[in-house]
Amino acid sequence: MLLSMKISVRVKPGSKKEEVIRVDDTHFIVHVKALPVEGKANEALVRLLSDYFNVLKSHIQILKGTRGKDKLIEVTER
Repeated sequence: MLLSMKISVRVKPGSKKEEVIRVDDTHFIVHVKALPVEGKANEALVRLLSDYFNVLKSHIQILKGTRGKDKLIEVTER
């Protein structure tokens, strides 16, 4: 069975430490050390979310907001 959920994420690039903060069931704030250059912050975001939700990185997809701080993310799990 394939489960999927969509979450809203506010990314804080250039942070001193990396962490995922759950605001409520569908809203998160993610601090990443990487700067938003050449997709590095998005890569760090996917890595952190895959660790947080314990899913493969391929199961994290940025649906909207690849070039901004506010993103809509789909997390799928089997």
